Amino acid sequence: MRSKTISLRAEAYEQLRRARRHPGESFSDVIMRARWPDAPVTAGEYLALVRKRGPLYDAAGLDALEELKAADQPGLGHG
Repeated sequence: MRSKTISLRAEAYEQLRRARRHPGESFSDVIMRARWPDAPVTAGEYLALVRKRGPLYDAAGLDALEELKAADQPGLGHG
């Protein structure tokens, strides 16, 4: 496997180190699973995430969102 040497600021190195799932995970693996802003999450990826960690909102949270939407008011701290 081909490799490249790169330089990182100390803060970037620490962030990368903290992002490892386990001490033996390589920085290459951490970077390869990173999500970049211009790479949208597909529906399939989102479904897999929800199946893995559960839904983001419970029924009460969804009801509150629907009420905000019906009232056309900003919600969730975005106002």
